[in-house]
Amino acid sequence: MSDIIKNIKENIPNLSKSNKRIAHFIIENVEDAAFLTAAKIAKEVGVSESTVVRFATTLGFDGFPQLQREISDFLKQKLHSPAKIDFENTNLKGSALVKKIMTDDSNRLLDSLNMIDETAFNAAVSMISKARKVYVVGVRSCEALASFFSFYLRMIVDDVVLISTSSSSEIFEQMINIDEQDVLVGISFPRYSMRTLKAMEFANNRNAGVIAITDSIHSPMNLYSSCNLFSKCSMAKLVDSLVAPMSLINSLIIALCIENSQKTVKRMEELEMVWNDYQVAANDEINYLDEELISDLKGLV
Repeated sequence: MSDIIKNIKENIPNLSKSNKRIAHFIIENVEDAAFLTAAKIAKEVGVSESTVVRFATTLGFDGFPQLQREISDFLKQKLHSPAKIDFENTNLKGSALVKKIMTDDSNRLLDSLNMIDETAFNAAVSMISKARKVYVVGVRSCEALASFFSFYLRMIVDDVVLISTSSSSEIFEQMINIDEQDVLVGISFPRYSMRTLKAMEFANNRNAGVIAITDSIHSPMNLYSSCNLFSKCSMAKLVDSLVAPMSLINSLIIALCIENSQKTVKRMEELEMVWNDYQVAANDEINYLDEELISDLKGLV
């Protein structure tokens, strides 16, 4: 299979000024380019949609869809080729490696903090608080984020559905009753998930509220969402760093606890009674229920 990025780089010297801008955009945003329409790429680059289409034909493709399929195939090949995994910082060991990785994560947290849109964040809190049912979907590494989020949402929201993503068809079976009273939270970072995108499209078509937790305004997850929360999620070639997205989700959970403090306190107290009655906490947890947290929440009621 040809390396489309290598092909584009080799052709740059022969391209027009506008086409060079498109080429550089695709090279620098290859994950986004696999999902963005020609019109959206044109808008980002500052050229006409027809120029993007002509760019594809200049490279020898029948049209933009064929170029985009080639980019998608390139990403799939890169994902599934262990021989191409390039480990960074191979000379770092022990504490030096830990310091490097944790410093990088700290920088992603700071970058993510600067990306916070307070209006969008508050809108997400309001949408989830008012929803009859909240659906949460995340695929591959994002499945861990979705599971964490849905676990704590159940302390706050009456009805939470963590969508199992083992089968594409089963995603829609789990969402078949979604409507305008419900909210879907889709979590996806590069490499973006088509299954998550389709779930968000389905929810949008059913007039449900759709919230995207993703990495940038260029993310295809924004196509069907009415509320977008952004966080940095950089790949270390093999392992995705989920520190910043987890912090964003944690902030959302705490904001929801505060917004719904009375309901949260009541639910936690009920759970404490159940745990005590059935000796769940005694068998499985050490100081599971945070009394200080309950006291803080009661102060908000």
